[in-house]
Amino acid sequence: MNWDDTSDETAPERLADPAAERLVGSVADGEDQAVEAALRPKDLGEFIGQEKVREQLDLVLRAARARGATADHVLLSGAPGLGKTTLSMIIAAEMGAPIRITSGPAIQHAGDLAAILSSLQEGEVLFLDEIHRMSRPAEEMLYMAMEDFRVDVIVGKGPGATAIPLELPPFTLVGATTRAGLLPPPLRDRFGFTAHMEFYEPGELQRVIHRSADLLDVAIDPAGAAEIAGRSRGTPRIANRLLRRVRDYAQVKADGNVTREIAAAALKVYEVDERGLDRLDRAVLEALLKLFAGGPVGLSTLAVAVGEERETVEEVAEPFLVREGLLARTPRGRVATPAAWTHLGLTPSRPQALGGGQPDLFGT
Repeated sequence: MNWDDTSDETAPERLADPAAERLVGSVADGEDQAVEAALRPKDLGEFIGQEKVREQLDLVLRAARARGATADHVLLSGAPGLGKTTLSMIIAAEMGAPIRITSGPAIQHAGDLAAILSSLQEGEVLFLDEIHRMSRPAEEMLYMAMEDFRVDVIVGKGPGATAIPLELPPFTLVGATTRAGLLPPPLRDRFGFTAHMEFYEPGELQRVIHRSADLLDVAIDPAGAAEIAGRSRGTPRIANRLLRRVRDYAQVKADGNVTREIAAAALKVYEVDERGLDRLDRAVLEALLKLFAGGPVGLSTLAVAVGEERETVEEVAEPFLVREGLLARTPRGRVATPAAWTHLGLTPSRPQALGGGQPDLFGT
């Protein structure tokens, strides 16, 4: 129900991002975007989860409306699929203002940003996704636009170049990023309100699933919703995607009603296990445990063992495995945790040391 954009780092990678092909990937493809548009909540009252963020943002927006002023600039950070784009649309709706949507990779020159800013209406919300990927010249122009509602447009080149000041109507910038640490301090400091989006608890995801099921006209019982929520990696976008796949299975293989048994059987077909691991996640763990006795092993070697690119293992599989406590990154390489052995039903072949400890020269 609450979604967002991708976390890839370059435009070419976005086109070929392996995460876009995964059922449990947090990248939204064309089908996801179309469904999300229909399922998005329209106001803060409908938005599920992120209680602190909602409470704080509600105060900011109410105060702005009471003053008859535009809302402060807002920075939203967090993993993909948690609701940053949805919140930007809600901010515009709550303020009764239009919204303009663009992204950092689309703004490669200061002139690109100047063209967008100069066409804004008073009070309009500008949503800038992946703001950390904006070019440096455009970023520096944005400083003045956010603070003084003014930009200097450079006309000409070389010694004859002239800066023409252009006044802007007051507007609200909503920036979204999956890499808040990549934003320079001068840019972060210009946001009046910053919020970090947390992963969802299973109970919150169950509420998301029930709401989406009602909108999609899917019959689902609480146990079925709980089964899907437990495999959704704490991310509403993934929960909604799994719900649609379970719905398909229930319509073809059963009577259309989603129960715990139906949900479990459907997700087994799609290779999503009870902890939300898919084929790639399990391949990484199995290679680490079966081929390298739990590690430590280098990232490149591990990638070769699973037949994937190094970047795919590091950026697509590892973050969730680390967050789940199944894999650890150490100075000597990747190491499986005891929980990984337990999850795959294997017995450690030798004592594991997360610090990368190894037997001495004589194997003792």
